[in-house]
Amino acid sequence: MEEKSFFEVLFDLSFKEFVTTRLIKLIFVIGIVFSALSALMMIVGGFRMSFGSGLIRLILSPVVFGLMVLGVRVWCEMIIAVFRIAENTGRLADAQPPKAP
Repeated sequence: MEEKSFFEVLFDLSFKEFVTTRLIKLIFVIGIVFSALSALMMIVGGFRMSFGSGLIRLILSPVVFGLMVLGVRVWCEMIIAVFRIAENTGRLADAQPPKAP
């Protein structure tokens, strides 16, 4: 079975193949970028506050970044798990011989 191009899968009206499984890496990278921007904004906001609040934000920003990346990773893995279940169920259904009436 030959691999279809991204645009062939994107505009396939039968929905036999999933686009999400091809885009999940990009979605994860976007999540990492937004997590990094959030941590950076937290650090910059900390410099505008008092010394104590700024120091706490500076220390906590890597923790927040790590937790956000972990959350995005778990979310992406759950999406992929659901799509793989659907793909495997489809393969099982195709492999079953039709039942006689």
